[in-house]
Amino acid sequence: MTVHEFWAGGQLFQVSGTGYEPNGEIKADGDDDSTLPENSAANQCLLAGLLCNDSELVQAESRWEVRGDPTEGALIAVASKAGLDARRTLEQSPRLDAIPFESQHQYMATLHEVAADQSRSLYVKGGLEVVLAKCNSALNKSGEAVPLDMEAVHRQVEAMAAEGLRVLAFAGKPFPATTSDVTHADVGDLVFYGLQGMIDPPRAEAVAAIKACQTAGIRVKMITGDHAKTAQAIAQKLGLGGIDAGEGHVPLVKTAQDLADTTDQQLIEIADEVAVFARATPELKLRLVRALQANGHIVAMTGDGVNDAPALKQADIGVAMGIGGTEVAKEAADMVLTDDNFASIEAAVEEGRSVFDNLTKFIVWTLPTNMGEGLVILAAIFVGVALPILPVQILWINMTTAVLLGLMLAFEPKEGDIMRRPPRDPRAAILTGELLVRILLVSCVMLVGAFGSFEWAIGRGYSDTVARTVSVNVFVMVEVFYLFNCRSLTKSMFELGVLSNHWIGLGVVSMLMLQLAFTYLPIMNRIFHSAPLGWDSWWRILLTGLATYMIVGFEKWVRRIRMAKSVTT
Repeated sequence: MTVHEFWAGGQLFQVSGTGYEPNGEIKADGDDDSTLPENSAANQCLLAGLLCNDSELVQAESRWEVRGDPTEGALIAVASKAGLDARRTLEQSPRLDAIPFESQHQYMATLHEVAADQSRSLYVKGGLEVVLAKCNSALNKSGEAVPLDMEAVHRQVEAMAAEGLRVLAFAGKPFPATTSDVTHADVGDLVFYGLQGMIDPPRAEAVAAIKACQTAGIRVKMITGDHAKTAQAIAQKLGLGGIDAGEGHVPLVKTAQDLADTTDQQLIEIADEVAVFARATPELKLRLVRALQANGHIVAMTGDGVNDAPALKQADIGVAMGIGGTEVAKEAADMVLTDDNFASIEAAVEEGRSVFDNLTKFIVWTLPTNMGEGLVILAAIFVGVALPILPVQILWINMTTAVLLGLMLAFEPKEGDIMRRPPRDPRAAILTGELLVRILLVSCVMLVGAFGSFEWAIGRGYSDTVARTVSVNVFVMVEVFYLFNCRSLTKSMFELGVLSNHWIGLGVVSMLMLQLAFTYLPIMNRIFHSAPLGWDSWWRILLTGLATYMIVGFEKWVRRIRMAKSVTT
């Protein structure tokens, strides 16, 4: 947050430098002189920002940081650029009393002793409308109180807000030397000192993150206490839209005053259509969250102040700022953003989608194994033949494949289009009808392959032990080939990159080595009732696995064609 320009005594001043480092120049608009001209109103405006302040700037490891509110840190920085030393100024004008900022009042006031004559001075900063309503005069360049030109002030505010600047108004008045405290009743008949316009430019990564969210079907809305013009300018830079807001269009802005008389039903429609809300009160923030929820949306709310706590608590996901957030906001929120960066929210959504995607892939992969095993056992019982697989062999399949094959899907990289998909309905089941059809299809392939291979081996005169070993290897080989299908629910492994998940390759190689041990090691033969196989059995086992891959690949292809046709229609 940096003060970019300020206006006092009818004169505009440009401020150079960014961040909280108190290094920069102040120039009168159109003046090449880099020093602050003699302007009593400007000096008082900067002094008010410095004294009416609860924060401080500190230098930590050659970097200036603010302890407290970022806005107040920017006011201290610009005062330092004008030559005002914060510590010395506070020693010369110690604070006697203060009225802290509260949302219902929209201003802060501090009472200070003036060392020169032991008198008192009140300094006020806050929202333009509130401060101006308490002023009846203005300070000119010469330090004289003159009639307040409301139109000139509002014109300047409009101009500063159009640049995306957050504008604060500053005022004050003298008090007798006997005054030691101040109340809200004393904040009136003020002398207007000036305006300070500050900017916290949108981070490049935030703009990109908002665009990614919009592409993903996540609607981003801005709720701010800033002036409507300021909110509009910032929203335009961020790419936020709303009604009548398209590419290059100015987004529509609604203020708390515009929405004061709206019913809850009317607000539901407005909240869904408008993207930017300015001069927002805590009550409006809470009403907006409820309105969006009433429309069936899952709402994530970000905030940092005490006034944001009710809305953070009401939201489905409350996100508090970890650096600049208050403890009240952090306690009310569900999670805390440690870097105060919107891009981290987008990254978390992307990671969450990837985790859910991989979880679904694992479920779609593992269920056919259990179902296929069950179908083989049931088929053998109904037909009245020997079991093609024994319980101990089922245990072997489930233990080894779940770890060496299924677990590898957890390491599958996120797919490139994961943030171009619309949000899933939270009420929808994890497994869609199409995925259930796929699970049933693969289960039937396992049934036919394992049972058919068992009967083929028996028909060729092999023992039950050899036939069961063939069936177990069919199960494992089908799972291996099906694993490559499950790397994506819609794409082939060639689209993803065959070697993009090296954990899959490691798992498959390990599984094949274990199956060779299961088949040929005497100790494994004794434990699991298996037997060595000849090449005539292996080519049938491999053919069954390859057939599974081709069948599921064909199903995916048909599904993609149907989806493309539905989108075109």
